[in-house]
Amino acid sequence: MKRNLTPIATAVAILTAASGAAAQTPPASPKVDESAVVTVTGVRAALAQSLNQKRNAESLVEVITAEDVGKMPDKSVADSLQRVPGVSVATAGGSEGGFGENDRVSLKGTPSNLTLTTLNGHTVSSGDWYISNITNGGRSVSYSMFPSELIGRITVHKSAQANLIEGGAAGNVNIETRKPLSFKKPWTLMGSVEGVYSEGPKKTDAQFSALANWKNEAGNMGVLVQLFDEKRSLRRLGQEFLSWAKVDSTMAPEWVKSNPEVNGKWLSVLTGTALFEQKRERKGGMLDVQFKVSPDFSFDVSGFYTRLDADNINANFMMDASQPLSNNANLAGTGGIKPSSWTIKGDTITALAFPAACPVANCSDMGSSLQDIIARPGSYSDSKFLNLDWQWRANEHLKFKGQIGTTRGTGYARDYGYEAWLAYSGTSITTYGLDQPATVVVPNAGTFTPRTGANFFSGWASDTKAKDKESYGQVDGEYKTPWEIVPTLHFGLRHAKHERDLIWLSGTVAPAGGLAANRPTGLTNFPDSPLPNLLNKGWTFSAESMKAWGDKYVSFDTHAYQSEFQIREKASAGYVMGDLSFGPVQGNLGVRFVRTQIDVANASPNDRWAPEYTSRSYNNFLPSLNLRTDLSQDVVLRGAASRTLSRPDIGALGSLSLNDLTFSANGGNPKLTPILSNNVDAGIEWYFMPKSLLGVNVFNMHMASYVTFGASTAEFFNQSVGRVTTYTMSSAVNTKARVRGVELQYVQDLGNGFGVNANYTYADGKETGKAPNSACADLGDCNMVGTSKRSYNGGVFYENSKFSARINYSYRSAFLNGLDRNSAIYQDGVGTLSAAFNYNLTENLTLSLEGKDLNDPTLKSYATTKDQPRAFYKNGKQVFFGIRGKM
Repeated sequence: MKRNLTPIATAVAILTAASGAAAQTPPASPKVDESAVVTVTGVRAALAQSLNQKRNAESLVEVITAEDVGKMPDKSVADSLQRVPGVSVATAGGSEGGFGENDRVSLKGTPSNLTLTTLNGHTVSSGDWYISNITNGGRSVSYSMFPSELIGRITVHKSAQANLIEGGAAGNVNIETRKPLSFKKPWTLMGSVEGVYSEGPKKTDAQFSALANWKNEAGNMGVLVQLFDEKRSLRRLGQEFLSWAKVDSTMAPEWVKSNPEVNGKWLSVLTGTALFEQKRERKGGMLDVQFKVSPDFSFDVSGFYTRLDADNINANFMMDASQPLSNNANLAGTGGIKPSSWTIKGDTITALAFPAACPVANCSDMGSSLQDIIARPGSYSDSKFLNLDWQWRANEHLKFKGQIGTTRGTGYARDYGYEAWLAYSGTSITTYGLDQPATVVVPNAGTFTPRTGANFFSGWASDTKAKDKESYGQVDGEYKTPWEIVPTLHFGLRHAKHERDLIWLSGTVAPAGGLAANRPTGLTNFPDSPLPNLLNKGWTFSAESMKAWGDKYVSFDTHAYQSEFQIREKASAGYVMGDLSFGPVQGNLGVRFVRTQIDVANASPNDRWAPEYTSRSYNNFLPSLNLRTDLSQDVVLRGAASRTLSRPDIGALGSLSLNDLTFSANGGNPKLTPILSNNVDAGIEWYFMPKSLLGVNVFNMHMASYVTFGASTAEFFNQSVGRVTTYTMSSAVNTKARVRGVELQYVQDLGNGFGVNANYTYADGKETGKAPNSACADLGDCNMVGTSKRSYNGGVFYENSKFSARINYSYRSAFLNGLDRNSAIYQDGVGTLSAAFNYNLTENLTLSLEGKDLNDPTLKSYATTKDQPRAFYKNGKQVFFGIRGKM
C-alpha cells in the first residue's frame, strides 16, 4: 500500500511547491454550480460554457454541450465524443470491420470495456444486433442506441473520484439529458425533419425527432417528452481474407512434393468479395417528470426506451485455394492439384493460379470457389431504463441525494446460412498487401453453377438472444464541515445486481432445403464495386428470398447448450471523499471500497443444460486524489493519482463463440479477476484569451490484471458439419499491461465569428505480462487491443446571426482490433472528414446541410504484417439535410 500511494504523495509535493508562485496572483474565477443550466445560442457561447466548466472542475474533465452537437453532423453520442482529446471511437463493437456509424468509445488508448458510460449518473444496459457481439457479451455501451438529440451535456472524467461509480479503469463518460425545469419558458417545442442520403446503397431515408417541455408558472413542476424515429440504409462492399495458412504437405501434397520452396509460406486460402446490406431504424423516446415538493426536497422520475431494428444480409463470394490443393481433403484419393503458376515474396505467396481445365481424372468433388450468404431477418437491439432521482436538504450543513432504478438491454439475431460450393474452374489470386484489394478471378462467377460430386450445399442457422439487466440503488450525502482545509465531506453507499443470460438455439435445415431445386428464388448479382479488383457482378441471393427459404426449411427446436451461459453479479460499494482547500491548492481526496461477487454458469455439454458453476468474490480499495492550483489568473496546474477498476467483459467470463467454417473459437474464463489499474495524471491549462485554451495532459496507467487471450485447442460440436471437431481456441486470461501517453489541446476564438480547435493524443499501450500461449508470448505481438498510438482532430468554424459552418477532420492510427486463432487483426489508420452548414431562416427555423465521411474512407485491416490483409471495406459518404425548429 505504501508503494501504491507514492504517486499521491508525489502529486501533493508538486502542487504544493507550485502553489508558492500562485500565492500572489488574483484568484481564479468563482466556481459555477454545475447543476445550473446555461442557455447557449451559438458555437462560441457553447465553447465558453464548456471551457468554463472544464476550468473550474477539481478533476481532469472534458465537457460537451448540446450546442456543440447541433453544429456538427452528430447522429450518435459517439460522434460528439470523437472530437475530445484522449477519446477514440470505433465504428464496430469488435473485429467485424465497421458500418459507417461510430459505435464504441474508449479513453487513453485502452479497450472500450475499460471506459464506463453512465446516463444521468446511473448505469445503462444496451444490446447488440451483430451476432459475435451478442455472444461475446461485452460491457461497453453501444452508442448506436443513443441519438444525439438526447444530449444536454456530456462530461468525460479522465481522472477518478471516489464518488464516481466504479467500472471505468480508464475513465467515465456521463451523458446528461435535458431536464424539464432547466428550460426558461413555460412551453418549449423543438423538432427536426431530415433526410439522409447514403452513397453506398444510393438511397435516401427519413429521420424525425421532437421534444415538448412544459413547466408550471411556479417553476416547481415540469414534464418533458422526447421522441425520435431515424432510418438509414447501409451497403458495405469489400474484400475479406478469412484465413491465412501456412502451406504444408497436408494442405497441398503434390505442390509441396514437387516444389518444396513453397512449404511453410503463407497463403490466403479463403479470399472473398463481401457484400453487407442493412436497413436500420432507431426509434424510441424519453419521459421525464421533475417536481420540487419544497425548497428542501425534490425528485425526478425518468424513463427511456430505444430500439434499433437492424435486418441485414451478408454475402461472401470466396475463392478457396485449399480445396483444389488438397482435392477436398483427399476425398477422391489423389494428392490434389498443382497450381499452374505462383509468386513468392518473402514469407508470403502473393499470386497463385490454377489450370483452366481440370488436370486430374475427376474434379467433381472439389470446388475452387464457394459463397456464404447469411440473412439475419428480425435482428435488433434495445435499451431501456426507469430511474428515480431525489434530493433532500436536512439542514444548512447536511444534504442527501439518491437514485434507484432498473435498466435492461437486449440483443437478438437469427441467422439463416446458405453455403454453396461451385464447380471447379481456373481460379486465380494476386495480392498487393494493403495497397489495394487482391485481384481474384473466378470464371463464370455471375452464374450459379454448383459442383456435382460431393454435396454442393451446406446450411446452418442459429437464434441467439442476450438479455442484460441491472437493478441499482444508491444514497449520497454531503456535509459542510467547520474545517477550512476540508470544507465538505462526501459519503455514500451503492448496491447493484447485474444479470446476463445468453440463449442460443440451433437451427436444423431440412434435407429438402439443400436441394438445388429448392434454393432461394431471388437469384441476383453483386452491385458495382467502389473498390478495384473485386469480382464483377458475382451471383448471390436477395435478402427477401433468403428469409423465405429459411422460414420454410429451418426449424429451431434444440439449444446449443455448449454456447449458453448465465452470469449473476452483485456489487456493493461505499465511499468517503473530502474536498480540499489549503492555500491556493484545491481538490479532493477519497477512497471507495468495492465488493464484487460473480456467479458463472457455463461450459455445458451440447446435448443438455448441465453447466459448471463458478463463484468468485473480490474486495478492492480504490483511493483517489485530485489537486489543482492557479499558477496565475489564466494558468491552471492539475495532478491526479488513483487506483481504478474495471470488471472483465461478460463474454470473457462465460461465452463460447464458434466459427464452424474456420474451426476457430473464442472462449471465456470464469476465474478472471477484475482489471485494477494504478494511474497518475498531470496537466497544465492556459486560458490565454476568452473562449481559448492551450493544454497539455500526461497519463500513466499500470494494470496488474489486464485481460488478454491465450491459445489452445478444444473439441466442440460443429453445427455446420454435424459432428464434433477440433477448434483452435482463444481463451481469456489475466496478464499485466501498461499505458502511457500525452494529450495536447488547442482551442481559440479568432474573432469576427471565426474559431479553430485541434487536439493530438499519443498513447503507448503494451502487454507486459507475456501470458502463456498468448500472441505476446508466442509471436512477440504485445500491443493492447484498441490502442492507437496517434489520434488527432482539427476543425474550423464560422458563425454570424444567420449562418454557421463547421468542418472537422478526425484521424486515428492503426490499432489491434482483436485476435483470431492467436493471430492479430489490426485496423489500419483511417481519417474521416465531416462538415455542417446551418442557415437561420427565422429566429425559430434553421435549414441544415451536413456530411459525414466526406472523404469516402476505406477501412482496412491486416494480420501481424501488412503483407497479409484481412479486409478492405467501403461504406460511402452520408449527407443529411433538413430543417430544425423551436418555439
